[in-house]
Amino acid sequence: MRIQTEIIGDVLLARIEGELDLSTAALFRETIDRRLAEGARHLVLNLAGLTFIDSSGLGAILGRYRRVSERGGKMVAADVPAPIMRLLSLSGLQRVLLTFAAEAEALQHI
Repeated sequence: MRIQTEIIGDVLLARIEGELDLSTAALFRETIDRRLAEGARHLVLNLAGLTFIDSSGLGAILGRYRRVSERGGKMVAADVPAPIMRLLSLSGLQRVLLTFAAEAEALQHI
């Protein structure tokens, strides 16, 4: 998995590529939490490059959602591939995580 992060104002933009699973969930959590601690309040996940996600990955995303929400921020996802969207829907995560077709739309929403 590869994570590119960028802070834009009070928004952390994270572009995720590869697989988010048991072997990479800890890296995802640590990277996002470290960058949020630098002052970002909101989180936009660009999932265009995400090729696979398992329950550990879904749990890591949900944990970041809780963390951002507890701080009064918003978390959204953008560019979600259809197979990943299906898993977000089946897991119920799509009910709390707003999704947008494009990164620019997600950033505008925040």
